Amino acid sequence: MKIYIIQAGNHNSYHGLIHPIINFISNIGYVGVAVAGGYLAINGTITVGNIQSFIQYNKQFTNPLNQIAQISATLQAMIAAAERIFEFLEQPEEIETKKGEIDTNSLKGNIEFNHVKFGYNPEEIVIKDFNANIKEGQKIAIVGPTGAGKTTMVKLLMRFYDVLSGEILIDGHNIKDFERGNLRKMFGMVLQDTWLFGGTVTENIKYGNENANETQVIEAAKAAHVHHFIKTLPKGYSSILNEESDNISAGQKQLLTIARVILADPKILILDEATSSIDTRTELQIQDAMDNLMKGRTSFIIAHRLSTIKNADLILVMNHGDIIEQGTHEELLAKDGFYAELYNSQFEEVED
Repeated sequence: MKIYIIQAGNHNSYHGLIHPIINFISNIGYVGVAVAGGYLAINGTITVGNIQSFIQYNKQFTNPLNQIAQISATLQAMIAAAERIFEFLEQPEEIETKKGEIDTNSLKGNIEFNHVKFGYNPEEIVIKDFNANIKEGQKIAIVGPTGAGKTTMVKLLMRFYDVLSGEILIDGHNIKDFERGNLRKMFGMVLQDTWLFGGTVTENIKYGNENANETQVIEAAKAAHVHHFIKTLPKGYSSILNEESDNISAGQKQLLTIARVILADPKILILDEATSSIDTRTELQIQDAMDNLMKGRTSFIIAHRLSTIKNADLILVMNHGDIIEQGTHEELLAKDGFYAELYNSQFEEVED
């Protein structure tokens, strides 16, 4: 079945003219009534009451036109929304390429990127030739300027997109051999933009592991350094968070999301700018919680604040889709290359 959608964008200019045209017609009517009525009233042909009547008639005449303009605006919004909906529905289904059932519980978290090439558009390659070998339990930091391809690598790892060439292996298994749902259950993510839903604190923490009991929830909260805060709430773990979660601070939201990931107990962690919008004092608390979270897990940390990844086992420095340097913090500083330049630039004093 084919569905034809009127392109809303082609009519935006017409829609923008409707209200000014209606207002122009209405105002011309008022001016005409005022001028003609004033002239006739001076000559004694009509009274001021007649002028008022004509003004009222003019208003009644333009009211339907204003309603047409409002309906036009609603139709334009409806067409634009329908266009987006059907564009989404017409997207091709994701192709399932799994090869049998892989027991994800037995996997350790060794990850290999083997000549990975990718572009959101095949003509514009973002990741050109990415190679990395990551051992289980290692803490890997990915740094580089905006647009270097850091977050793109995470999207590829979780198979939100498929590579154009090359392969990504987890313990020797190509990620294309996993069922997507099972693959993504291996990952836990803490992002810069926290997400909590309307419900109790317990329900929010249990989102990653709905079968967890109360003791496990409390232990996860303690590991995330948020237990004390929760106990200060009027109803403790039964306290309700509203839809916008604006009844708690940004730092507390972040700690709750960390508790959620701790409870989910994933094999691999992804921390994407998790502390970039947090003040320095709260960042230290969150950093301690994340250290508890990363113990014994393969972890990927995407950060612009290079001071937060000094203790990483391996730092991958990306620029224009390629790893241009890799090593520990000390090794990269000793090279006095791109990483050293990035790191030192964050501590330079601005001269007046």
